[in-house]
Amino acid sequence: MTGDGSAPRRLVDIASVVRSKNAGPLHVTLDLMFPDAESFGLAAQSPALSATALAELYGVDPDTVEVIPFAAAHAIKVVLDRPVIAGSPGDVDVYGAQQHRPLLGVVL
Repeated sequence: MTGDGSAPRRLVDIASVVRSKNAGPLHVTLDLMFPDAESFGLAAQSPALSATALAELYGVDPDTVEVIPFAAAHAIKVVLDRPVIAGSPGDVDVYGAQQHRPLLGVVL
């Protein structure tokens, strides 16, 4: 149960889109899109999607995480620093297309 007595909701159950993509050589973005204002509001207010929680989930410094809610589009964009420059030795996902995986287990 959540603090308001309702059952917890999984991000993947309410989001229309959960994806990641390359945002240049130094960043990856996570895009979360929702079908309506209610589901967007639930996600945007959830502590599970705060910069601190996402930093812990991704194992990065919270100061390197930017969470940008955009209510008009029912979307949230998260910007993360890449652990290595895109395309350099050690980069396992030059396109950034596989970085959304940790979000699939998030409970709001």
